[in-house]
Amino acid sequence: MTEKAVVIYSGGMDSFTILNKAYRDGYELYALTFDYGQKHSKEIEFAKRVCAELGINHRIIDITAINQLLQSSSLTSATEIPEGHYADDNMKSTVVPNRNMILLSLAIGYAVDIGAHKVFYGAHSGDHAIYPDCRPEFVHAMNNVAKIANYEAVEIVTPYLDSDKIGILRDGLAMGLDYGKSWTCYNGRDKACGKCGSCVERLEAFELNHARDPLPYETEA
Repeated sequence: MTEKAVVIYSGGMDSFTILNKAYRDGYELYALTFDYGQKHSKEIEFAKRVCAELGINHRIIDITAINQLLQSSSLTSATEIPEGHYADDNMKSTVVPNRNMILLSLAIGYAVDIGAHKVFYGAHSGDHAIYPDCRPEFVHAMNNVAKIANYEAVEIVTPYLDSDKIGILRDGLAMGLDYGKSWTCYNGRDKACGKCGSCVERLEAFELNHARDPLPYETEA
């Protein structure tokens, strides 16, 4: 019988790569996309289309109620989203407090409910500096908790924990993935802005892989 697995799937390029990697590895996938009150739903629409195309079980979960408690992030409040590289200090405003712990807890509960023993999650080393809940010590601690929090142990699988977005993209390009089916920009306009931390990191990954991002950008001439 095919092994079930849950994938936390935002619709961004990291989770897009992991979804396809797990799909090609033969798992029966159950994708979870969370609406936590982020500024736009464009990523969610991309996620919906990809799952429909691949025939993957997909649930979009509305947890926008938590936005009442998490107003310090520029992703979930009226605060303007900063521009620049993730290495810049102003990017800390994009941290949503405890977000990944919340999402992982829900995904683990869902995995137990459907009889899955793995949850795929897109933490990677490029996020370590700015996002505490993407760091290896957090992931390892959550993995330990996931094994004892229920009668059925669940493993948190992070294929790219020791890689960065450049390595993730390299792997995805080797799989022949079309990254025009992913959306990373923090802004939900017709074109990606090319200036937010997420866009800057994505474009850098394409440049260092000697590839062209198929998404249209406002910064293009």
